Amino acid sequence: MGGKLSPFGKTPDQKESEGKLILPKQLDAEDEIANYASINDSATSSVSCMGIARRGYVSCPTCQGTGRIPREQEKQLVALIPYGDQRLKPRRTKLYVCLAVTICLLTTSLSIFFLFPRSITVLPAGLNASSIGFDATTTSIYLNVTNMLNITNSNFYLVSVAQLDVEVLHQSLVVGKTTMKTLLNMSPLQSSQIYYMVASRIMDDNTYNICTWTKVKVHNVLLHIQGTLTCTYLSHSEQLAFEDYQYVDCRGNATLPHALYHCPP
Repeated sequence: MGGKLSPFGKTPDQKESEGKLILPKQLDAEDEIANYASINDSATSSVSCMGIARRGYVSCPTCQGTGRIPREQEKQLVALIPYGDQRLKPRRTKLYVCLAVTICLLTTSLSIFFLFPRSITVLPAGLNASSIGFDATTTSIYLNVTNMLNITNSNFYLVSVAQLDVEVLHQSLVVGKTTMKTLLNMSPLQSSQIYYMVASRIMDDNTYNICTWTKVKVHNVLLHIQGTLTCTYLSHSEQLAFEDYQYVDCRGNATLPHALYHCPP
């Protein structure tokens, strides 16, 4: 009751206590403002960092930016290799490609060169031996001739002479035939000779008189020989034709066998 009232109805002690309460509240508000400013600054800096990160990096298209992939897709997804990886830039690529192309071309050229079919030459080498027989009852001449063939293999592989077919003609008439099989095998770039014998029978009166007439000094019979030689090589068969004209002395066994020899390769 003894206290004095201020003009505003409060004592000085009350004003002091209220001042003490008001100052902390003001300080607390200032602290909150400072903390809010610091939070805003940190948020702004984090946003700016995220913006910089977004500008500097891109999201993984495989994991869709999560950094992880589902386990069930582990064997289905393809790993990404950086564009600047050295494995994508092998050294001496052009050299290896050029070397491979050169080897392929060289191999093909050599195969064509060695396997390309070349000609097989067949040349009649003439008469080797002959024997004559006469039949007065039928005015026939029995003529056995042995001839030679020169064969040259110009290929780089083995050639087999499989069959020889020969016909002997006299005045456009076939007077003798023969067939020989499996004659020989010729090595690459080799030359060989084949001997074949043909038994002929000439039934012509004029020819018989020429061969048996003693007053005539020249007793020759003209024979036309036609033949076909069958050769096989590289699972391929080829027929080579040849022909020759020969004069055979028909006085008797005037033509004796020659010494056998082989042509040099």
